[in-house]
Amino acid sequence: MSETNRRAHWEQTYASKGEAGVSWFEDLPQISLDIIAEAGATKDSALIDIGGGAARLVDALLERGFTSLAVLDLSAAALDLAKARLGKAGKSVDWIVADVTDWQPAHAYDVWHDRAALHFLTDPADQAAYFERLRLALRPGGAAIIATFAPDGPERCSGLPVVRYDPATLAAAAGPSFVLAGERRHAHLTPWGATQAFQFSLLRRV
Repeated sequence: MSETNRRAHWEQTYASKGEAGVSWFEDLPQISLDIIAEAGATKDSALIDIGGGAARLVDALLERGFTSLAVLDLSAAALDLAKARLGKAGKSVDWIVADVTDWQPAHAYDVWHDRAALHFLTDPADQAAYFERLRLALRPGGAAIIATFAPDGPERCSGLPVVRYDPATLAAAAGPSFVLAGERRHAHLTPWGATQAFQFSLLRRV
């Protein structure tokens, strides 16, 4: 799928379904918060949420005192939902409308968080571009927290095919610049009561 088509798909998805109408909605992203803490992030860590859209991770991190946050998403509509929800509290966040596959990071981050963006990239060229951006954006020693559908998870989401990973295949895809430092399975309950198998991998930039 081209960048133009991806953007149109996600703009339409958020415009029609809103924040809580998508399968990945979480009122509190506890697994992400736990792994961010395990990675050693502090309130001063520069963290970017890739494909964060309207997700509530940024809310939770602001509440915990994080001061250097960025959220990147293809969909301006998704980011607008988050901005409206946060109001003045979101003024300090760097909101980035971009496709991660051709985004040019302006500076390095300590933590890269992606709960469900990578697995929508089914083209090998897009996957390679994603990991190149990860290498460009994450400082040496930094942590990449990437969640995807697990091998026994759904084969499609939001009408699109996905690529499922286990921690070993994800680490191999990331390449020798990263080592697998942690992993966790998670059974995500969608807003309509379905269970989806996710895997969370913690990669460390060497």
